[in-house]
Amino acid sequence: MSRPRIVIVGAGFAGYRTAKELSGMARGKADITLLNPTDYFLYLPLLPQVAAGILEPRRVTVSLSGTLPAVRLVLGEADGVDLDERVVRYTDPEGGTGTLPYDRLVLAVGSVNKLLPIPGIAEHAHGFRGLPEALYLRDHVTRQVELAAAADDPKSCAARCTFVVVGAGYTGTEVAAHGQLYTDAQVRKHPLREGVRPRWLLLDIAERVLPELDEHLSRTADRTLRERGVEVRMGTSVKEATPGGVLLTDGEFVETRTLVWCVGVRPDPLVESTGQPLERGRLVVDPYLQLPGHPEVFACGDAAAVPDLNDPGKFTPMTAQHAWRHGKTAARNVAASLGVGEKQPYRHKDLGFVVDLGGAKAAANPLGIPLSGPAAGAVTRGYHLAAMPGNRVRVAADWLLDAVLPRQAVQLGLVRSWSVPLDTASPELARVPGRPKAAARSGPGAATAEDTGADAPGGELAKGRSGDEPAKYQPGPEPAKSQPGGERAKNQPRGAPHKAPGPVKHTESKPGEDADPAEGAS
Repeated sequence: MSRPRIVIVGAGFAGYRTAKELSGMARGKADITLLNPTDYFLYLPLLPQVAAGILEPRRVTVSLSGTLPAVRLVLGEADGVDLDERVVRYTDPEGGTGTLPYDRLVLAVGSVNKLLPIPGIAEHAHGFRGLPEALYLRDHVTRQVELAAAADDPKSCAARCTFVVVGAGYTGTEVAAHGQLYTDAQVRKHPLREGVRPRWLLLDIAERVLPELDEHLSRTADRTLRERGVEVRMGTSVKEATPGGVLLTDGEFVETRTLVWCVGVRPDPLVESTGQPLERGRLVVDPYLQLPGHPEVFACGDAAAVPDLNDPGKFTPMTAQHAWRHGKTAARNVAASLGVGEKQPYRHKDLGFVVDLGGAKAAANPLGIPLSGPAAGAVTRGYHLAAMPGNRVRVAADWLLDAVLPRQAVQLGLVRSWSVPLDTASPELARVPGRPKAAARSGPGAATAEDTGADAPGGELAKGRSGDEPAKYQPGPEPAKSQPGGERAKNQPRGAPHKAPGPVKHTESKPGEDADPAEGAS
């Protein structure tokens, strides 16, 4: 008799944990296959440190084959799921197609950048969901400071040294905090025109920074950012992005070449292909993470609407720590469905949060104890070392080197602007050459001659990086369907170019409206 076939789609926090736990539980009694676009698990909470030049890119990646020896890795992106035939269709990195039959299926496909119908956002902004986007931002910011230092025109110098971050959740707050430190260090080596210094703006329509956390953490982050020189603009967002800058909702026009979109995420559109009920784009499952009517199918992480048994009537938020815990519960219940152990419903308990603000600064409340400054910084870094499933020594070594040596502010040019469009179903992958006209795009964060070159082609103590700040900017109840680019064409493979949304009227929801629970809640 053949062994049961378990297919796990996605190797984010939920998928990786499921594969790790199942490989120990199955002990050769089942064939486990992991389908993922990359051969690594990405530790998203440390991604801002990659963009700021503190950590080398491979430090925040964990080899799947190296840490999951009992799991078969298939590189590819899932294109659809046939629940009746019990197969997953996928496309490999070289364009080939294939199918994976299963007896048990775990959908852990995660989330993608969330777009809003704001004119110019899709064309001129870049997200912060994957390693390619972090590498692009690191190069782009470095380049803008270097070009500003050599600029003769004061307006051009000021515009290149102005960086706008939209979204004051975990991601946006940390990107702005680390970014200000990074550019300040750069200008010490490349002095700008007299009176000009790097300018970082952090925007959010909420009333305060980190609105989903308690006021101590919010105040600590706000104070640190302002002391560092970041312009924190609450109650303000982007009304329109143009080739020369951004028009804010308060009427001010800010000239800039950089627009970082950290507003939030939406569930991967793949779950729509199942044809099953969705809750704001997430696949509805029971407390055991099983799909009603299909007990052989499990879903977890950002793609699943998991009932919150601690708050009846609600679902667990799209956060990294929930996804990590979902993975453990999913593994246990898959094993139970095969006769190993007993299944259990998903429950959770809050243990605290951490927010890395760069340098020795952080905000944290482990076990409800409010901390700030160096103490919070030590707790934050200690947590990340403990939570990472690999590379701990390398990460610690990079932190030590950053403390005693100046950062290498160089641009490698490996990721072009057109390679990391905001409107993509695959933020974990840089777009391949051959996309026509993309390199000719202009505007904040868009491809320029410097980007492309003449021959260019065409927290428990964790941050909820898995699903950052979903609440404040949600314009409709079903993000996967209502957001521009949210619904993939039926015959279009994942990662294929989408049409950019045209100018439409922007209707902005009020702070707290349609809000998911706080990102970062455990």
